[in-house]
Amino acid sequence: MPIANLRLRYRELFRADPPKAFGPDLLRRSIAHRIQEKAYGGLSASARRLLDQLVKTAMAKPNGRLELPRRIKPGSELIRMWNGKSHRVTVITDGFAYAGETFASLSEIATEITGTRWNGPRFFGLRSRSNRESTNGR
Repeated sequence: MPIANLRLRYRELFRADPPKAFGPDLLRRSIAHRIQEKAYGGLSASARRLLDQLVKTAMAKPNGRLELPRRIKPGSELIRMWNGKSHRVTVITDGFAYAGETFASLSEIATEITGTRWNGPRFFGLRSRSNRESTNGR
């Protein structure tokens, strides 16, 4: 389809002029996305809220790093070596299974393994160190 026709179709679907920087490829992709969105529905309310939150965070700290929340699906396994022993945790619907017991949080399991309080997601490698800690060489 010629670019003039793509721009016309874009206007019909979006009720706005296409951005001047959009070439034929981006126009086609935008049009296809809008058609699919109309046929199958758009983003869920939770996805829209997350995107809005990320935009607000990015606007507040333009040079800052954005971290998406991680979601671990039930059935996933987390493995951590600690003091020469391998520890395996299975994610279940209502918590985490470790050593034949069910725990509500990874922090409980990390404490069980180490004997001291730990941030569970950090212990199992799901969360990076904060900038302050990494600059102190920890």
